[in-house]
Amino acid sequence: MMRSLYSGVSGLQNHQTRMDVIGNNISNVNTYGFKRGRVNFQDMISQQLSGAARPTEELGGVNPKEVGLGMSVASIDNIFTQGNLQSTGVITDVAIQGNGFFVLQGGENTYYTRNGDFSIDRDGTLVNPANGMRVQGWMAQEANGQMVVSTAATPTDLVIPVGSKDMARETTNVNFACNLDKRMPEITDGATQADIINGTWGTEQKIYDSFGNAHLLSVSFTKVAGTPNSWQAVVQIDADNADFTQTRTGIGTTDGVGNTFIVNFDNYGYLQSIVDTAGNVSNPEGEASLQVSYTVPDSNPDADGNPYRQTLNLNLGVIGSARNTITQSASKSTTKAFYQDGYTLGYLDTFKIDSSGIITGVYSNGTTRTIGQLALATFTNDRGLEKAGENTYVESNNSGMANIGESGVAGKGKLQAGALEMSNVDLSEQMTDMIVTQRGFQSNAATIRTGDEMLETVLSLKR
Repeated sequence: MMRSLYSGVSGLQNHQTRMDVIGNNISNVNTYGFKRGRVNFQDMISQQLSGAARPTEELGGVNPKEVGLGMSVASIDNIFTQGNLQSTGVITDVAIQGNGFFVLQGGENTYYTRNGDFSIDRDGTLVNPANGMRVQGWMAQEANGQMVVSTAATPTDLVIPVGSKDMARETTNVNFACNLDKRMPEITDGATQADIINGTWGTEQKIYDSFGNAHLLSVSFTKVAGTPNSWQAVVQIDADNADFTQTRTGIGTTDGVGNTFIVNFDNYGYLQSIVDTAGNVSNPEGEASLQVSYTVPDSNPDADGNPYRQTLNLNLGVIGSARNTITQSASKSTTKAFYQDGYTLGYLDTFKIDSSGIITGVYSNGTTRTIGQLALATFTNDRGLEKAGENTYVESNNSGMANIGESGVAGKGKLQAGALEMSNVDLSEQMTDMIVTQRGFQSNAATIRTGDEMLETVLSLKR
């Protein structure tokens, strides 16, 4: 009877532990990134009344006789199943779809969390606003004019420089891909001004100097008389101020002798070659481009006292190709300068985070620039992590070391900005577990009461 009393006590204590876990789950049903707990029970050691006996020639075997001494908590697991994603529209909110944890730094300690409720502090650092822990990742570094993120480096604080300047950049490349209508008439000697206008096709593109001032690059094409597949192009920058800008073009030189060049096509309408005013011919294969130079207004002269001039590459495409290349076809002429790489001064207005965790800054001048990338951590045994409060976890002896890398690689999940992961607590499941736990607790209490009554009966035998 005493054994039943102690078995009942163990049942009461451990069902209370299970109720504690259920209560914690229910209280965190609306906690972002929360992962529910689960209690597993196991029986305790048993007292053996008699051992097992093996069969003999006369008798069969006998099983052991054992009385259990109650139960205990086998484990309390963290269940890391995926929670539903809730759209918030906040650009600093990030949810993980799949495996992984965000990496946070608090002083010298590293923490991990599924809660992507982040914001920016006064210094532009991406932090958890509840506790100030800094979100870890990799800042982009400039290499060969491009912003590159090295995910092999040690993660560091992510700083988003809201309001920072993106200095003006001069245009160095302009790419053309227009079509010239083969049916346009040739311009012959004695042609009227109206004939010249009707037989000329022009394209225009805004470009920028080193100060960020905008200029208008215009290229007009006119068929060369007597050569059905050749066109003469005239290049001007700021045509209304042509005497000052003194536009010049050349192949392989930054200072040509004139502002015209010839474009030749083959019998299929593909670009064949270009020839500048000095007679220089483009390479017979590969890219066809020439250099355009012009005087920059309101600029300091060079060391020799000459006006400051800038040069850009006018790229007409690939010889023998039609993709992103100037062509000649019996179809309506089109105006298409599809790319130029200059811009004026801009300020960082906002930013966005993509599914790889790359943070891209959006500037007021229309440019974008990579700022950094969020880091994710995975563990061999994520159930072995220890809870550190505030929706965070820390490594334990059985979790394994953090494998930190970018999302979508080595089993790490993808990210969704403007959303948060909800708790994975299922209320209907928790309520059912609560009923089962309550009945288990009541049954163990009944065991103690019954054992007590039996003891009282034994004691009454003396009277």
